[in-house]
Amino acid sequence: MASPNVIRITDAAAARVKDIMAKRETPALGLRIGVKPRGCSGLSYIMEYAEQINAAEEVVEDKGVTILIDPAATLFLIGTEMDYVDDQMQAGFVFRNPNEKGRCGCGESFSV
Repeated sequence: MASPNVIRITDAAAARVKDIMAKRETPALGLRIGVKPRGCSGLSYIMEYAEQINAAEEVVEDKGVTILIDPAATLFLIGTEMDYVDDQMQAGFVFRNPNEKGRCGCGESFSV
């Protein structure tokens, strides 16, 4: 039985991933998502192009995009929704993470 995806990808996020992947000069397998210590709340989301699948990475293939989850981030991201928002206040990827216990005022970092 397949495990449920660590994250869910909205239609808007999938469309934006497809757009940025199509504009990249060097083809990539997908986007890698992780977390790293940063900011006043402790952790920040990071994204980078993935050119290969690393050992123990969770691979999420949905809506025509491939997202790889850094194994060190899996427990922090379980149940997260990845969205893309483009409105008058911001344009960028948004992570709605049920594991967050707090978020800094500027929105740069979170705690679990």
